Amino acid sequence: MIPLKTFVSERRAANLLAQVRWRDGVYCPRCRAESVIRYGSYRVFQRYRCKNCDRTFNDQTATVFEHSAVELRKWFLAVYTYIRFNTSLRQLDVELGVSYKTVYRRVQRFLRALDAPRPQLEGPVEIDELYVKAGLKGRERDRPSRSRGLSTRGRGSYEQDKLPVFILADRGTGDRYVLPAKAADESTIRLLLANRKEESLTVYTDGFRAYEPLDEDDAFDREYVVHGDGEYADGDVHVNTCESHGSLARSWLSPHRGVSKDKITPYLRAFQLRRRVYRKPGKEALKTILETAL
Repeated sequence: MIPLKTFVSERRAANLLAQVRWRDGVYCPRCRAESVIRYGSYRVFQRYRCKNCDRTFNDQTATVFEHSAVELRKWFLAVYTYIRFNTSLRQLDVELGVSYKTVYRRVQRFLRALDAPRPQLEGPVEIDELYVKAGLKGRERDRPSRSRGLSTRGRGSYEQDKLPVFILADRGTGDRYVLPAKAADESTIRLLLANRKEESLTVYTDGFRAYEPLDEDDAFDREYVVHGDGEYADGDVHVNTCESHGSLARSWLSPHRGVSKDKITPYLRAFQLRRRVYRKPGKEALKTILETAL
């Protein structure tokens, strides 16, 4: 479950970085030319020279791990334990012997590099939403009161500091997506369901009014249950998968003691990545984690 050999050897970590980064061949990160030659080494990393622009680079150049005095093996351990075990940044700075600010900046850089999910819906699709109380944490506030939407009642929006997050569960492919939105309205729902393989998509929802316009659209075959009437499943019609996945998303966010609404997207991408590597062996999981950011 934990690739210990990679985390105790800087050379093993460097070899893994080269293997993952140049999986499609070595190219210059500046001019994208493939006419490169080996040109000595930089510490434990292979160095190259581009014959097109005559610039040199190494395996770390233009990655989220470059320009760091901290060993690469420590950063591998940080991103692995963060994704795999949802380790808090405060715990990471203790384990790595690195300041909290350094860990925070590097992990945030890693999160921003994660690929955005691209739903290709096959159907049937469950869709549901949850609301995250994420306000202006980490920014100067324009009012003295606490600004995380804790007193806001009902369904929220981005402006109200109560961010809607949609959960999509594609039963056809088994994929699940966690996507934050500015508001829980009809236009947002149509945008989330736009990338589909079939012209008519079967959609399972609850009784939320924003889903009702789908009934009048021939592109969708909507079936729903009304939780307010005590109806949670009617045969195959339910959103229980979304609700279960949503509870996991809340658990993922809880150790980070409130997330700013401006930064919640990369945190949820990290959660998406965690579900991808959930049952993979340690070394394979680490490779997948690195591939998403390189």
